[in-house]
Amino acid sequence: MRGIILTGLVAVAATVGQADAQQLRIMTGPQGGAWYPLGGAMQAMLGDEGIGAQVLPGGGVANAQGVQGGQADLAFGNSISVVDALEGREPFEGRADNICLLGTLYPQYFQIVATAASGVQSIEDLDGKRIVTQPVGNTAEQVTRAVLQTAGLSYDDMRGVDYVSYSDAVGLLQDGNAEVFTLGTTVPASSIMDLANSTRITLVPLTEEFINQMQQEINPGYASLIVPGGSYPGQDEDVIVVGYQTQLIGRCDLDDNVVSTLLDKIWNNKEDLASINAVMADMTIESMSDEGGVPLHDAARAFYEDHASE
Repeated sequence: MRGIILTGLVAVAATVGQADAQQLRIMTGPQGGAWYPLGGAMQAMLGDEGIGAQVLPGGGVANAQGVQGGQADLAFGNSISVVDALEGREPFEGRADNICLLGTLYPQYFQIVATAASGVQSIEDLDGKRIVTQPVGNTAEQVTRAVLQTAGLSYDDMRGVDYVSYSDAVGLLQDGNAEVFTLGTTVPASSIMDLANSTRITLVPLTEEFINQMQQEINPGYASLIVPGGSYPGQDEDVIVVGYQTQLIGRCDLDDNVVSTLLDKIWNNKEDLASINAVMADMTIESMSDEGGVPLHDAARAFYEDHASE
């Protein structure tokens, strides 16, 4: 399995059941985040069973749109964006009716990182700063707007906003061309570590009251999470951030054999997947089956019922 994760190669071999001739499309995330290599690992898992798959870039919002619109068969999603799609809330148009949950994988931490030189210590200090976030279509960009809205701010109050990849964002802060970087990913985030190794940083905290306000006014799927002290160089204290769950979603009419095959591979190889994202080692059948407002695919429900005692 180690070689599978490192290479992400697909073995297009003998077919399995109804999966023959399928070329599944898996929407992931930007390079530098956890979703892209996880998509490669799942591509390889399916390939081992003769199920071809193609890994595509994406983002939380775009992925939900892709599954609903038929441009993707499988995708990673964030609980807040997927629920927004099902409810037809902005930025989605109309209620999604063909998005089902295969499994809940791990929490995502929305992190606001400022250079120490910027003087930013609180969310209110973002007023007048130049910030970088991900391109529109990524959940972190959506959450950036939600955080600013809750603070009584908007992009119009910023000195500038850039929509770039993680690696480009790090470069902009290192070169002094931006002061704040927002992203939604795991802890520790490799891109933040890259930045902190060359630039003194501040992980900007939120408060429980602020996150409660986000839940009440924007989306009840937001959650309060803690980034433990020592996660990054110079970050000695615990920091409260807003978060949400990473989910594996797919078309509700996706072949049952594909769903059960993939879930079986994920469950039986979770320790290997943890080499990409350490928190996946903590997955349980109970946590994976947590719907979080998204209906389970029928085959996923059957899988979790069959493994309920594990």
